[in-house]
Amino acid sequence: MRIDGAMRTFLMLCLGCGLLAVACLAPGIGGGFVMDDRASIEKNAELRVDQLQGEELLRAAYSFQPGGGSRAIPMLTFALDQWRGEGRPEAFKVTNLLIHFVTVFVLACFARKLLLMAGWSPKRAALAALLVASVWGAHPLQVSSVLYVVQRMQTLVTLFMLLALWAYLTMRKAQMEGGRSRKYGLLVALFWALGLACKEDAVLFPAYALAVELTVLRFTAKSPRLARGLRNGYAAMTVLAGALFVLLILPRFWHWGPYPFREFSSVERLLTQGPVLFLYLQQILLPLPASMPFYYDNFRISHGLLDPPVTLFAWCCLVGLMVWAWRWRRDRPIFALGVFLFFSGHFITSNIVNLELAFEHRNHFPMIGVILAVMDLCVMALARVRRDLRLVRLGQICGGLAMLMLVAATMTRAYMWGEPMRLAAGTLRLAPQSERAWLMFAATNVDRSGFQPDSPWLESAITANSLGVEVTHSAVMQANVVIYKSIKGTASSEDWLSLEGLVARAPINVQNRGIAGILLNNVDGGLALDKNAVAGVLDVMAQRVDFDRDENLRIATFVYNETERPGRAFKYMRRAVELSPPDDPAIAALFGQLSSIGREDWVLQLRHSFPQ
Repeated sequence: MRIDGAMRTFLMLCLGCGLLAVACLAPGIGGGFVMDDRASIEKNAELRVDQLQGEELLRAAYSFQPGGGSRAIPMLTFALDQWRGEGRPEAFKVTNLLIHFVTVFVLACFARKLLLMAGWSPKRAALAALLVASVWGAHPLQVSSVLYVVQRMQTLVTLFMLLALWAYLTMRKAQMEGGRSRKYGLLVALFWALGLACKEDAVLFPAYALAVELTVLRFTAKSPRLARGLRNGYAAMTVLAGALFVLLILPRFWHWGPYPFREFSSVERLLTQGPVLFLYLQQILLPLPASMPFYYDNFRISHGLLDPPVTLFAWCCLVGLMVWAWRWRRDRPIFALGVFLFFSGHFITSNIVNLELAFEHRNHFPMIGVILAVMDLCVMALARVRRDLRLVRLGQICGGLAMLMLVAATMTRAYMWGEPMRLAAGTLRLAPQSERAWLMFAATNVDRSGFQPDSPWLESAITANSLGVEVTHSAVMQANVVIYKSIKGTASSEDWLSLEGLVARAPINVQNRGIAGILLNNVDGGLALDKNAVAGVLDVMAQRVDFDRDENLRIATFVYNETERPGRAFKYMRRAVELSPPDDPAIAALFGQLSSIGREDWVLQLRHSFPQ
């Protein structure tokens, strides 16, 4: 295909947009791993490949345990980064920046094709596409999406969704002109499949394509039969999706009471997503680093439309925005499409699935929609004042200043992410009520201590955890206090009693449930914890937590072998038996061990505990 001069210039400018985005985020390359990076990458032994051989790479590709081996493409790229960078975070972040660069380039090409098909002139479409790509690529929200390494899963989905949409537009253009479109249809399927191999969000591609049809393409085709097929096909797909949601998704995920290990129900989650989406729009439209704390674990849950009152206000704004977009879908299709893409992109994460309430990276694709919508409104405003050159020039100056401020904000935030202690301290400053922010700050201190008893950093970690307990009443942070003080040999009975009290009152979420494993892991690792005090904490937890079979067996073994009151182990053994079938080999092994130490009386009692 021959590329003319205008197209060559456009492609060169697309590269410039990508370089601008990379330059904005580059100050953050020096940062370390955070949050899920540790479990999915740093501590994931399956990613460590010695040679680039098929068996090892395949094992690494399917090593994402929370997803049952899904997300193969990003996991494979993590293994390659692990191999070439020897585990250094910088190697992973450089790859993320490269992906971001390519995505900005693809976004510009997609936006240009979209605007051309919406009837814009080639020059205006090219300029607007470059603007959209530049703003999106250099936005401060991209800092956490790109420099939080594990979110490569999300950024790759965005890349493949944009490629799929570009192929879809090309296919539909051929259909509207009566040309051959099959090869582009195959590309659509290929890119969609690649997106699905990155993250489950890619299942939303049909919703994105429907948004394009409802606004820009209008189901048109040169063949009337094809046009009818498009309308009927999308109508059938929408009905089928609704039926699947009602019949399969709703019964599976709906909880009238709190979700497992959460503090909110399905109703409360849906209500809270109003303020969450409103916050996302604020962050996109007014991108101040101070409004992006990264951690949102202390986001206020909505218990009703007026509890808090911002819930009703947020939902009224969101519904009004949707109505506005629907009414303008013919007159301003790009604005309407942008709004539809924003809401479509949040359909899963702002629905009833048991996920965290808010995360910045969820805006990675939806932000494209917001920027398209705002850009269209700006074009409309400039068109109305185009005869007044002073106003046009003022608008251009304001736009240029806004872009400079955007770049400065992104570089400022990226700089904070460029060093672990800067990130930890900065995040705590932005979210002083967040348990996770305190945990990050304390963990950064402990990492620097090397767990050496005489290190001042270890003392700083103890102080940080203690202050965090006072602010957030965190049981996990109090567990850290007793662990770190035990390293120094200064843990007191008051510290352990405080932990018991917090465990007795703390919500049973994922972090607090993990306290049992944290304590037992440290005991197994040889740390001189007070084993009777550990057993006391476990007893308190057992009154509130439904430990599974393996957890009960592990606790029973610890209590029997390591504490002064081994008789307390019996209740854990009984619970393990109650959770197991009679032929469970683990239970048979337990009975054998008890018999070997002369506890036939326990074996007889436990045999009566099997479920009938």
